[in-house]
Amino acid sequence: MSEEQALPKPVVSNNKKKKARKKKILWIIIIAVVLLIVISVVVSSKKEKLIEVQTEKIGRRNITQVVTATGKIQSETKVNISAEVSGEIVELPFKEGDEVKKGDLLVKIKPDAYYPQLKQNYAAIKVQESNIKTQEVNLRKFQLELNRIKELYNKGLASSSDLETAQANVDGTLAQMNTIRAQINQQKASLSSVEYDISKTTIYAPMSGTVTQLNNEKGEKVLGTSFNLGSQIMTISDLSKMEAQVEVGETDVTLINIGDTARIQVDAFPNRVFKGVVYEIANTAKSKSAGTQEEVVNFIVKIRIQNEEFELRPGMSCSVDIEVEKKDNVLAVPIQCVTTRDDDSTSMKKLEQENKDTPENLSNTKENKVLKKIKPKEVVFIVENGVTKKKEVKTGISDDTYIEITEGLTEDLEVVKGSFKAINKELEDNSKVKVDNEKKKRTSKDKE
Repeated sequence: MSEEQALPKPVVSNNKKKKARKKKILWIIIIAVVLLIVISVVVSSKKEKLIEVQTEKIGRRNITQVVTATGKIQSETKVNISAEVSGEIVELPFKEGDEVKKGDLLVKIKPDAYYPQLKQNYAAIKVQESNIKTQEVNLRKFQLELNRIKELYNKGLASSSDLETAQANVDGTLAQMNTIRAQINQQKASLSSVEYDISKTTIYAPMSGTVTQLNNEKGEKVLGTSFNLGSQIMTISDLSKMEAQVEVGETDVTLINIGDTARIQVDAFPNRVFKGVVYEIANTAKSKSAGTQEEVVNFIVKIRIQNEEFELRPGMSCSVDIEVEKKDNVLAVPIQCVTTRDDDSTSMKKLEQENKDTPENLSNTKENKVLKKIKPKEVVFIVENGVTKKKEVKTGISDDTYIEITEGLTEDLEVVKGSFKAINKELEDNSKVKVDNEKKKRTSKDKE
């Protein structure tokens, strides 16, 4: 091979070296970039994130605790007029909304069906009275016969059997007369029952008031007996005294007392607030969906309405705020400030100390018992120099916006009142925060 043909080989070798050097530099750059990214991520993760919160200074307020319930407006006194006998309504002088006075005729039921039975009882009594007169004549005849036999028997002219027969006739007649008298009494009782039924065909108003419900019309037939509730014909209510009947849950009814004041809002009068006083609390619960998971237990609370100048009507829907307790000048915070935290470290340390020399199965039993006794504690978060401090508190009564603090806080401390997520999930003791009290104001303006 000639020298000219061998010259290009060194050039190819140099090109390969240059390419290898370039690849090496590229990999170094890539590794360096990756390292820089990792370092920046680690450094940024070590920076503690500031939690944005809103705060308010603790102060003193007047708090009124209320129990809210819904129900219906009713009259304090009402009477349901029901039929005690069956028949056709032949008179119904009043209509719904009419005022009636005590003793007014309300309903007249056709009594014709009772007249045949009435006449039959009268006739039966007449027959029995005639029979007893016949027996009285027989009795006098048998008594005369008995006296005559006695005289003959004393003279030895009549036998003892004649005397016994005469005495038996007298005794038999007396017995028949007693039977007839009993039958007469029975017929009179039956007659009284029919007369009573006839009297019930006419119904008079037992009280003065207003006809607030009318279920029947003239000419309709109603059903009724003396022992069972018959057809309800109408309802008379005294509209001069009205009440609100509301259903209160079993957890709230214990807070209510006779004499508590209440504010009543009636749907029919949206711009008015009625005042009332609790005058009756039910002792027996009223259950809904009994025996199921959706079972609800409520108690009926009756509130006497004091505003009598408005025409309230039975059946109107209402909502009631019952003032169960009021405190003035008490330490209070916004109700959303108070949350709960599980702080069982002290209990667990005590548990571990007790279980050092305890068999494993007994240790588990004790642990379960202690855990059952551990209850979440009520806490609030105080901001001091941009850091939160968790404060355990005891609470008292509350209204719609504020709750009383009985222990754990003093005035003028800065308490966290938002956001909900921060208070209930994010904040812990010594959390760093950023206070932004203008955020809520800006949000409110945006909504407007």
